[in-house]
Amino acid sequence: MKNNVTMRDIAEKIGVSSVTVSKALNDKEGVSDELKEKIKQLAEKMGYRFNTAARSMKDGLSFNIGVIIPERFTGLAQSFYLNFYQSISRVLEEQGYYGILHILRAEDEDGLKLPRIYLEQKVDGFIILGQIKKPYIKKLQTVELPAVFMDFYDDESHMDAVITDNFYGAYDITNYLIRNGHEKIAYVGNIYSTSSIQDRFLGYYKSLLEHHIKLNEKYILNDRDNHGKYIELELPEELPTAFVCNCDQVAHILIAKLKEMGYSVPDDFSVVGFDNDIYATITEPGLTTVEVNIEEMSRTAVVFIHEKIRDKDKKHGRVQIKGNIIYRDSVKNIKKD
Repeated sequence: MKNNVTMRDIAEKIGVSSVTVSKALNDKEGVSDELKEKIKQLAEKMGYRFNTAARSMKDGLSFNIGVIIPERFTGLAQSFYLNFYQSISRVLEEQGYYGILHILRAEDEDGLKLPRIYLEQKVDGFIILGQIKKPYIKKLQTVELPAVFMDFYDDESHMDAVITDNFYGAYDITNYLIRNGHEKIAYVGNIYSTSSIQDRFLGYYKSLLEHHIKLNEKYILNDRDNHGKYIELELPEELPTAFVCNCDQVAHILIAKLKEMGYSVPDDFSVVGFDNDIYATITEPGLTTVEVNIEEMSRTAVVFIHEKIRDKDKKHGRVQIKGNIIYRDSVKNIKKD
C-alpha cells in the first residue's frame, strides 16, 4: 500500500477530479450520495488519512466527538456499552472523526461537573451512551455543543436520541413465551431505573394484555438499586414458569441463582434476555434474547452528530432501530397437546 495517499491518487483511481474527491470526503454538496460512498470506500481501501490538523485550522473544528458513558455502566462485569463505544469509534473514524471516551464519574454527575474535554475545547459534540440523570441532562443543555443520546431518551422532546426498539423487542419475545404455553411470566428489572428498562416492561405488559393475562405485581422483580448497582434477586413464593429479563447480564445472574436453588433451565423455568451481548453466549444453556443492532445505531448517531455540527439548528428527534430475536436453548415449550 502506498504511503501518504493523496486526493489526486484517489481521483485518478476512480476517474474523477481532485475537487470531487475533496467534496466527497468532506461531505460537501455537488456530489451524489452514491459517488460519495464509493469515494470514501476507495479512500479507506487505499489507506488515505485525513489531515486533521489542516482541516481543524480551516474549519475551526477539532474533529473529535466526546462519547460519555456513566461509570455505573462500565464495571468489570459490564461490557455492553464499551462494545458500543468501539462500534461508534469505528464509524467516526470512517468519517474522519475520532471518538474520545469520557467515563462520567458519579460525583461529577451529581455535582453537575462538565467533562474536561469540553472545558478544554477538545470536542465538537457529544454522544451520551447510557442514561444520565435528569439534572445532568439539563446541564448539558446549557452548553453550545450538539449532543445525541444513545440507548435512552428523555422527556425533553427536542433532544435527539437513537434507541433500540425496546418496546417491540420485549413485546415480541414475551409473545414467543406465550406461544410456548407460558402464562405465569415474570419481568426482571427496576422499571424506574432507565427509559430502556421501562419501555421493555411496557412491551412485556402489552403482550400480557393482548393475551388476557392479568399482570401479577409480585412478578415484577427488582434487579438494581436507584444508583444502578445490581442487588440480590428476590423471587416470589409462587414461582412463574418463565422470566423476561431486561438484559442478558441479569438473565445470566438469574439462571445462576435458579441453579443454586436446584432448578434447571429450561426444564423447570424458561428465561429470556435482551441485548445479545457476551452474557447470552456464556450462559448455559445459551440464552434466547433480543439482539440490539449496535452497528446501525452507531451509524445513525454518527450521522446525526455530524449533521448537527454542520447545522446547529438540525433536529432529528427520537429514532428507533429494530432488533431481532436470537433463538437459543433457554425456552421450553410447555403447551399441552
